[in-house]
Amino acid sequence: MDGKEFITVILPLRLAWNPWYAAGGHALVRGSRVRVTFAGKTYTGVVDQLEAEPQVDVTKIMEINSVEDLPPITEEELALWHFIARYYLCTVGEVYKSAYPAGKIAVEQAGSRNRERLEARLEKRRDMLRKARRDSTRERYAAEIAALEARLAGAVRKEPDFASIQLSPTQSDALSKIHKAFFNNKIALLHGVTGSGKTELYVQLALETLAQGKNVLYLVPEIALSRQLEDRLSAFFGDRLLTFHSGETIVHRRDVAATLREGSYVVLGTRSALFLPHHDLGLIVVDEEHDSSYKQDTAPRYQGRDTAVMLGSIHRSHVILGSATPSLESLYNCRSGRYVLVPLAEKYHGGNAAGIEIIDTIAERRKRGMTGSFSRKLIGHLDRTLQTGGQAVILRSRRAYSPVVQCAECGAIPKCPNCNVTLSYHKDTGRLACHHCGHQEAYTGTCPSCGGALQPIGAGTQRIEEELQALFPQARIARLDSDTAQDKHREAQVIRDFAQRKTDFLIGTQIVTKGFDFEGLSLVAVLQADALLGQQDFRADEHALQLLEQFRGRCARRGDDGLFVIQTAQADHPVYRQLTGTAASQDFIGDLLAERQAFGYPPYSRIIVLVCRDANLPRLETLTRRLADELCAAFVIRPTLLAGPLQGSVQLTGPYAPPVDRVAGQHIRHIRLILRKDASLSANKQLLADTLARFEKESRYAGHVFPDVDPA
Repeated sequence: MDGKEFITVILPLRLAWNPWYAAGGHALVRGSRVRVTFAGKTYTGVVDQLEAEPQVDVTKIMEINSVEDLPPITEEELALWHFIARYYLCTVGEVYKSAYPAGKIAVEQAGSRNRERLEARLEKRRDMLRKARRDSTRERYAAEIAALEARLAGAVRKEPDFASIQLSPTQSDALSKIHKAFFNNKIALLHGVTGSGKTELYVQLALETLAQGKNVLYLVPEIALSRQLEDRLSAFFGDRLLTFHSGETIVHRRDVAATLREGSYVVLGTRSALFLPHHDLGLIVVDEEHDSSYKQDTAPRYQGRDTAVMLGSIHRSHVILGSATPSLESLYNCRSGRYVLVPLAEKYHGGNAAGIEIIDTIAERRKRGMTGSFSRKLIGHLDRTLQTGGQAVILRSRRAYSPVVQCAECGAIPKCPNCNVTLSYHKDTGRLACHHCGHQEAYTGTCPSCGGALQPIGAGTQRIEEELQALFPQARIARLDSDTAQDKHREAQVIRDFAQRKTDFLIGTQIVTKGFDFEGLSLVAVLQADALLGQQDFRADEHALQLLEQFRGRCARRGDDGLFVIQTAQADHPVYRQLTGTAASQDFIGDLLAERQAFGYPPYSRIIVLVCRDANLPRLETLTRRLADELCAAFVIRPTLLAGPLQGSVQLTGPYAPPVDRVAGQHIRHIRLILRKDASLSANKQLLADTLARFEKESRYAGHVFPDVDPA
């Protein structure tokens, strides 16, 4: 090879292999960032293998263009990327692209150039100070030098107070069990009822970790939770606390990554914080571990909770998962001995769980007990809450003013031209919007088909807000949903105002059910709760119960009485019976696990959905049928039309159209595989990957099929 050193480079592309390059005499380490040309385009890549053995003609291998003046990717980061790529059946290039998008790299490069300029200015000022003769001049140069040194070193960081916080006897007992789990190299699952003080335990563990000279990653599922926790945690960790999520500017996120390399830290962030250049990681906290927001819905489709466990294994750090309603997968891991269950059944401030009232809206309508979306019973509860100085949160799972508009004459319902979904009416902007692709058009109130009048059908959060304001004109009302959350300052203000009791009633989508802690909250209510049930998913009842229990736990957190009101047309649904303690069986978790085992569903199996997309519908249907046939031949199985008990090691269903079968002009078909967790699981997963790769190559269908491992 003429003494040349060859390397493989990870590119931010969906490539099944990493291309080879010649090092060109550059001194490289694994993780070095290099500039290379691939298929006529230039990319910033990451060196994966040194002294690689090329499997192509070496005379055709190009040299790298240059070495970027950027910090190398750490060995731990590379290990995590490869782990994710193997487990989630994606490419390491897709993981790299997610961890280091082009914008982030550009800001890193700009930051590197800015640092060089600052260092040059600093050296020039030092030289001028040495030559200065007047005291006033020397003082001025000394002040400028100090300012430049501070900018290069970052802001002076306040040391955290390593003193222990005050724990209740119940919390101290839980802490002891967590320490024992960590000592035995086990993952701890903290199952604490809402208001039991899980956060205090996380803080205590984080303080202990920092005192040992190690660092902490504290994950939450939503940006809004991060913003509320930030003030609370900064009191303990000072400037060691760093926030990282997509709501922050890209410059802020670059600065966080740079700060991580300088010293000790506690990072508070959403799932993207997993991809930071962590070092000396001693503790990973995954709060609200059951939350489906931890699942990434675009490539790489990783699960944040499970990836955190992977990261903990790579860093040999302790991992604690916490929730008032743990996922069945985590509870199963406790039963199998992989995790240690740590119960925390007592509220930190005492008191009982909020009472529950189920309001049958069908019965209420029969006796004219409804005013718009609100029952008279709920209106009475809201009035009493307002009169006594309390606060209420109202959940409606659909945003916008109305999720549907329909023509009163011909019955036509406007749909998105790019997606097979109805358009939602946003009254505040006077527009119809698609909540899948973002398409918008003006709302004229006139049917485009016959000229009849379009009428809003159903109520979203905007309409609920309008109805509530009409019922209580004196009340201070705010709304929190993905529309208001688009402006991070507005979102933060809504949360802050409610926490400071400047708002009486807060209306929102599922975001309001998450782990917020509002001292004055005494009433929570769900409108049209049936929308939370009946999802086409085997996890529907589990997710509904988790959401309702979480929402119930938002009130009565300070020992005061609280009330949870559910308005529903299915008052006798098993989920409500379980919630109120009137179910025939009180072992809901055991019943669900037994049902999952009987049908071969997770956690007793692994589900992989092949998401197939194509703008050409006939081609999509032809090739997805061919792919299903090839998979059946590879696994020696027959396809199933409907889901049923898993008979062998592999079950394949499809191709079939999902409920939303066209998004942004792309038609969608799914092929679902269930792989039993037995001795053949690893081999079956590899067979799936090999068959899919061969199909894409032979059919020239690359870029149309995306595996989704462990779909939410």
